[in-house]
Amino acid sequence: MLQLPADEVLVAGRWRRGAGARTETVDPATGRVLTAVHAASVEDVDEAAEGAAAASADPAWRELPAHLRARLLHRIAELIEHEAEALSALQTADTGKSRTETRALVHSAAGTFRYTAAALETAEDAVTPSRGAYVTVSLHEPIGVVGAITPWNSPIASDAQKLAPALAAGNAVLLKPAEWTPLVALALGRLVTRALAEAGLPAGLLSVLPGRGSVIGDAIVRHPRVGKVTFTGGTTTGRTIAHAAAEKVMPVSLELGGKSPTVVFEDADLEQALAGVMFGIFSSSGQSCVAGSRLFVARGRYEEFVDELTARTRKLRVGPGTDPGTQVAPLVHHRHRDAVAGYVDLAREEGARVRCGGGAPEGEEYEKGAYYLPTVLDGLPNSARVCQEEIFGPVLVALPFDDEDDLVAQANDSVYGLACGLWTRDHRTAWRVARRIEAGTVWINTYKQFSIATPFGGTKDSGLGREKGREGIRAYQRQKSLYWGVGDAPLPWATATATATATATASAASIDG
Repeated sequence: MLQLPADEVLVAGRWRRGAGARTETVDPATGRVLTAVHAASVEDVDEAAEGAAAASADPAWRELPAHLRARLLHRIAELIEHEAEALSALQTADTGKSRTETRALVHSAAGTFRYTAAALETAEDAVTPSRGAYVTVSLHEPIGVVGAITPWNSPIASDAQKLAPALAAGNAVLLKPAEWTPLVALALGRLVTRALAEAGLPAGLLSVLPGRGSVIGDAIVRHPRVGKVTFTGGTTTGRTIAHAAAEKVMPVSLELGGKSPTVVFEDADLEQALAGVMFGIFSSSGQSCVAGSRLFVARGRYEEFVDELTARTRKLRVGPGTDPGTQVAPLVHHRHRDAVAGYVDLAREEGARVRCGGGAPEGEEYEKGAYYLPTVLDGLPNSARVCQEEIFGPVLVALPFDDEDDLVAQANDSVYGLACGLWTRDHRTAWRVARRIEAGTVWINTYKQFSIATPFGGTKDSGLGREKGREGIRAYQRQKSLYWGVGDAPLPWATATATATATATASAASIDG
């Protein structure tokens, strides 16, 4: 039996019905209403921020040794793992994703908390080289209150990638899940508050505040108590957040959109490349910021490769995320499915050839769901809108390239710079092109693989800053320098002055004598 959260939001550690609008959450596979949640209100945000500020300043939290904060993170990981099947089922119902994917996302979230705990326990501040009679130390301290705004395409993993390092750094967090998919974040909030209660720590360290981004997200970003915002989502929203943050002179981390190229060179292992390209775009039904949505194939292999890719794409099984045989699950919402379909219609108007897909699947089992067939397009220049704009669905655009310079020019001809995939047997080519491509992550003979230990982020319109890795905790802290005088005099020049005065006095005494 699917466990649905109660109609409550978490405000400064207290569960209660939100004071905002009532919002229905819908199963994308069936169109059935799962439940309704009353969103948070702007007043809820204000109360949550004030409670977070008090909790973050509480000595019980602010002065808690790193190894005890790490223990809290380990406990959260244990609770996530214990509830893994329930969380996976809830995420599949809320987002439409396959159970294979949602299980992986839940365990990824648990792994994020565990890795962050280990990174926290082994993090070191530095005694820096001094240039005088003092010791200099570089310290890192909490920001205080962090606003974390997460997307609908992988809720629990994205929540963990922000919540774990922000807590590890000693902050309190206002977590705002996406309006369409709030259920897993609310369930995660129950686990975190349980761990906080067991440890005797301030309950106000976490609030979970679902609602519209333009209302609740905006209230979090602009609240004077919030000292940093971390956001994953669309570039347009990210730019709005950056403007608001600039007004406050507040740091932000922005993980935004992408239009990532995947490249098949003349010498690529075709079986490996076919599998990788298909996984890169059609896994998650293309609803991934790093989806390999632009395919560049060496002209000499282009027709052969795209023909075989098309044939295999037609065989992919479309179905509900609860079916173990499903390879392409429904999109997150009917409105999003319509937006994806609109892009394919635009491609047709621009002269694209639809190699396969290009519409919703037919059949009674698909009628009420937000399904869209995996689609391969070609026949367009790289300047076409569907080659330049993020579609965020199972739509791949294929283009040929003539040589390395042509490839690099086309691949970099984008406002985005998030990810790239290269398929080649030549390690020299791989190294050379990987360095020339403007992207935060480059995969070579693989795609869409992640490690919490490896920093992630983009360039250009794909964002600012990095998440993950050992330095991920530092992104939620402020650096402070301490100078500790250890000499006999409070200032170096005071020593010199005292010496000069003593010398002059001694000389005068000698003359008088």
